[in-house]
Amino acid sequence: MRERTRLDRGVNGYLRIERDLKDALDLIDLAESEGDQGMVADGERALAALREEVGKRELESLLSGEADGNDAYLEIHAGAGGTEAQDWAEMLLRMYTRWAEQHGYKVEWIEESPGEEAGIKSSTLKIMGENAYGWLKTESGVHRLVRISPFDSNARRHTSFASVWVYPVVDDKVEVAVEDKYLRVDTYRSSGAGGHHVNKTDSAVRMTYTPPGIEVPVVVACQSERSQHQNRAKAMAMLKARLYEIELEKREAAVDAMNATKTDIGWGHQIRSYVLHPYQMVKDLRTGVETGNTGAVLDGDLDRFLQASLAARIAGADAVTQDAEAR
Repeated sequence: MRERTRLDRGVNGYLRIERDLKDALDLIDLAESEGDQGMVADGERALAALREEVGKRELESLLSGEADGNDAYLEIHAGAGGTEAQDWAEMLLRMYTRWAEQHGYKVEWIEESPGEEAGIKSSTLKIMGENAYGWLKTESGVHRLVRISPFDSNARRHTSFASVWVYPVVDDKVEVAVEDKYLRVDTYRSSGAGGHHVNKTDSAVRMTYTPPGIEVPVVVACQSERSQHQNRAKAMAMLKARLYEIELEKREAAVDAMNATKTDIGWGHQIRSYVLHPYQMVKDLRTGVETGNTGAVLDGDLDRFLQASLAARIAGADAVTQDAEAR
């Protein structure tokens, strides 16, 4: 039903744009013949609005992957560096939360491991809304921050790293097999920060899955619910989503867009740099897109980066297809 609604909205939207374009052109023709400059201006404004809407539709057309329309899980992990990296991880958590809220997505907290002094060691969010995974899937990778450390009494410049991993939420229609013999389930005490309303019992659940053919064990955790049973069910859903994402990744291996998530969280593997000192700049190292408005980016203004990386990924997939056909 969700897919049908999406397709209906897309088709009806294009038909409406065609009608509105014809009406605007007819209005301008009529206004010019009557010498009504006010009506001409109205028609031109209508054309400008249509041009903006068409641009948005073109971007939406890029979201044609198998799971692009799904909700998304977003994991953030601090790299090496202690408090510095953990604070950076929390800054990224805030950035993505702000982005989601600005686009009308619902954000659900799943798991969080707080840092010793500040920030977080790791956190998992569920971002719910149409095309959430499609927009965020290219954010997987290592993010680098350069700034004057607020934790350094000598005010020295520090470089910190954190990794982001995005994978789609899967529904019951997708069959993902999980074999018990490769699954380990651990329980531990919930440790969410104040305001998460979790109970302080051994209700949190961590699942580690090590099937043959996967080099690195798949690990998920959930502590957002009050009962161990509920956390176990959510963790299993996350595990299946991760396994589904791994399968999607295999199918798109030629594009190689997710390699950064399988490497060390450090130099040489970052997808984007956020420099706050000695100058202000955020630059995507895959597409070259950059901006000096670092405050806006850290406050959730990510669309320019998402659009460019998504377009580059689609172009890369098309190039691989054309190369294969040429052979």
